[in-house]
Formats: sequence, structure tokens, C-alpha cells
Amino acid sequence: MSGTSAALTPPADAIAPVRHPDAPAPGELLGAHYGHCFGCGGEQPHGLHLEARAGEGVTVTAEFTVRAAHQGAPGLAHGGLLATALDETLGSLNWLTQTIAVTGRLETDYVRPVPVDTVLHLSAEITAVAGRKIYSTATGRIGGPDGPVAVRADALFIEVKVDHFIDNGRKEEIQAAMSDPDQIRRARAFEVNP
Repeated sequence: MSGTSAALTPPADAIAPVRHPDAPAPGELLGAHYGHCFGCGGEQPHGLHLEARAGEGVTVTAEFTVRAAHQGAPGLAHGGLLATALDETLGSLNWLTQTIAVTGRLETDYVRPVPVDTVLHLSAEITAVAGRKIYSTATGRIGGPDGPVAVRADALFIEVKVDHFIDNGRKEEIQAAMSDPDQIRRARAFEVNP
């Protein structure tokens, strides 16, 4: 990415990321962490419904189709929506390290317009870890996984405890998520960047 700020440059003592032994297998669909998530949840009628898959090492791939509800300019995806797609894909990386983390900083470059009805092919990887800081990068392409770059981003995620969500989320949604009888869905709601 051009012009990446110093805040997104890993320090000299940063270490290489390590895939958790219990991480989803390469090729496995990660699924939504929370049904109401605008990025990956199936319960958001105008959400991205982004589908991410685990890759090799600490990488993920994802896709979503730009729909008419996602427009900014006539017939083109809204830039903020594209940033959301990058953020969601980058947040999915946390499944591979089994880390609860939130976006601390996201810098996005818009390279070319993305028309409505386009499938955006995203790829992301963690590049370094320094304490609670997780450095990562993502690219969105049109026309296929090897197509022309439309958007790209560098990000800094910060590891947090589950209390971050419980203390700051709206009580009704927190209580509903915590009351879910499905233990897996209950835990997943708080596992990655919402």
C-alpha cells in the first residue's frame, strides 16, 4: 500500500504470526461470527453477507457481491462499504490465531471503481504481531482472485478481552447473545471483531 502511516508499520521486535493448532482448516468456510453483523451476518437484509474461508498459514479469502443497496454513486459501490468489506475480511484473520481483537486502525486505498453486481474477491494476511498489536493487509480484486486490484488496506488490530464487548455493547443485544441456548453461537458472537 502506498503511503502507509508509521502506526501501521510493525516495530523491529515484532514477531511472525502463528496459526493456532485449533484454527479452521485451509479451505474451510468460517461462517458468520454473529448473525446481525453487517459484514458477515445472514440476518442483515442489506449487509454484505461476506463469506470468508481459511487459507494457508495466517491468510483468508472472502467474497461478496455488490448489490444495488450498496451504492454510493449511481451503479457503483460506496467507498465506506468497500472499507467495511476489507475490515470484515481482516477481522476474519483472528479465527486463525484464536484471538479476540478489534480494529484499531484501517487505512484504505481505492484503486478503481467497483460496479454493482460485481463479485469482490478479497484476500488478507497477518504480517506481524507485537504484544497485543496485530498487523495485517488485505486486497480486493474484481473479475476473479487474480483480477485487477480495486481496493486494498493495511490494518492494526488490538487484542482485547471479551469484557470489551460486554462492557460497551448495547445491553439488549449482549443479553440476547449471551442467552442463546446454542453454546457455539453464543461464544462466536464475541470471538472476532464485530
